[in-house]
Amino acid sequence: MSTNENVNYEAEKGGYYKVLIGLLILTTVTFIQPSMFLTESTFAVQMLIGLIKAIIILFYYMHLKGETLIGWTVVFAVLIVAFFFTVVIYDVNNFQFSDESHITSEITSAGSHESTAHNTEH
Repeated sequence: MSTNENVNYEAEKGGYYKVLIGLLILTTVTFIQPSMFLTESTFAVQMLIGLIKAIIILFYYMHLKGETLIGWTVVFAVLIVAFFFTVVIYDVNNFQFSDESHITSEITSAGSHESTAHNTEH
């Protein structure tokens, strides 16, 4: 197995500069977006921009562009995390004891002393 390949380092360096400029543009859009456009869905747009930047960094700077096994492993890991986030979001939205919870209760959120008065009656 010979590894004597002619590599054009100038072309590769040019590719890295293009990726760097793309990341700088996306970073600029990240700072400008909340006040300029799509202001009603800032969180979703910011997460999408962050995802695009992460994918670019993974593919180009971590040299995963040509890897297939690592790519499928990352896809599998992301799907597992998305599944658990979906389960947790569904569970939080359908929490049946929200009126009894000290975290989501309106009594503790409003700062009422009703809960302390209830404890002194016993």
